[in-house]
Amino acid sequence: MRPEETVDFHIKFTWQGIARWYNDYAAQFDTTMATGYVLLNVDQENGTPSTSLGPKMGMEPTSLSRLLKVMEERNLIRRAPHPEDGRVVLIFLTDFGIEQREHAKEAVLKFNRAVKEKVSKTDLNGFFRTMNKINILIEQLNEELHHEENHS
Repeated sequence: MRPEETVDFHIKFTWQGIARWYNDYAAQFDTTMATGYVLLNVDQENGTPSTSLGPKMGMEPTSLSRLLKVMEERNLIRRAPHPEDGRVVLIFLTDFGIEQREHAKEAVLKFNRAVKEKVSKTDLNGFFRTMNKINILIEQLNEELHHEENHS
């Protein structure tokens, strides 16, 4: 089987193209797609626990820690202890972070508008259904894999 005949090839190839576009867009503002994604996922009013950002973004803790350190150095975020649980660190956007968040939001809106202009609603809904089915299948495959590991 050739790579282009596999489902994962098309998903990866498409995601790499999307990521490249987002990074090119973000470069106009001297930032990256990953930074924009953090900016979009921080609760502006209540802050967001740093530990909950990794799972939302699919990032490993060490990579996220490095990214948050750089973002703090660039004055995009600030860290504060949780008022009720001192073990938890909350991430808040600075004024500059809020400004940069608007650029990230505009990139997402621009990309989605462009897709919706070129892809019919029927095709897009079919794509969402297909991706949902693939995600459910991945969960099942992971459960099977871990079940097999525990019984070996």
